[in-house]
Amino acid sequence: MAHITIEHSANLADHHDIQALVGAVHEAAAAHGLAPFDGLRTRAVARTHYRIADGDPDHAFVAIAVRVGPGRDAAARRTYLETILNAAEAHIGATPNPLAVAWSAEVTESDAAFRINRNEVRARIAEQQQPLPESLR
Repeated sequence: MAHITIEHSANLADHHDIQALVGAVHEAAAAHGLAPFDGLRTRAVARTHYRIADGDPDHAFVAIAVRVGPGRDAAARRTYLETILNAAEAHIGATPNPLAVAWSAEVTESDAAFRINRNEVRARIAEQQQPLPESLR
């Protein structure tokens, strides 16, 4: 399990393809290998009501929250988080950006005793015997 939420100020979408950002982060997370591919979920949430520092409209934020299942050591969680943040920054930095972006990222470990997960995707992938993309092998 790895669930990644990319929370961002709405103005980021005025200058960048958010779906492509989700894709870049998802692929980087999958390539790292910390979590099983069939348990990986990545999504973005735009915040329309926000204020950053002095309120300049050319300020933006990206806050990435990563939740992983228990059992990964601290070093593995740290490199996973760095991989994800680096992919997001590289994607945004690949095109001209008039915004000053405030970045943050954190990883938390879910408590298995207080989590229920039902995943039909895993069974469907197994049924279809879909091979992993070359970049994830």
